[in-house]
Amino acid sequence: MAKANPLQFLQQVRAEVSKVVWPTRREVVLTTIMVFVMATLTALFFFLVDLLIRTGLGAILAFFG
Repeated sequence: MAKANPLQFLQQVRAEVSKVVWPTRREVVLTTIMVFVMATLTALFFFLVDLLIRTGLGAILAFFG
């Protein structure tokens, strides 16, 4: 594969970057908020599952122990 000289490489990079559709500020803020909301819901879900398993296992061990 032939190597492009540095000037051609930079021109190609600029051409490719110009094709990128950058998100608007509103889209970035909304997706960031959604990430935090989903992370919080996931953490709450796993906390509740852990609490349920811990309580159930504690009850089983108390019953047989």
